[in-house]
Amino acid sequence: MDTRIYVGNLNKSTTQAEINTLFATAGTVSSCELVMDKATGLSKGFAFVAMPDQAEADKAISMFHGYSLADSVLKVNVAKPKV
Repeated sequence: MDTRIYVGNLNKSTTQAEINTLFATAGTVSSCELVMDKATGLSKGFAFVAMPDQAEADKAISMFHGYSLADSVLKVNVAKPKV
């Protein structure tokens, strides 16, 4: 089962491809979803990345929490389930 990772505090100009490429340096990425505002079509500033290997997901979280991307310091942790 994939581990879903929350990636927050993204710069509004950051693309889904950039996030996918960044996390691929830590391991296999199953999916990457940049959350967009339906009304404006602009990024909401957060994304979800799914990784199939728990060890790689843990590595990605430790590598990228506090990482500076496009002048924004990322907040990265395990995504909480929808309530």
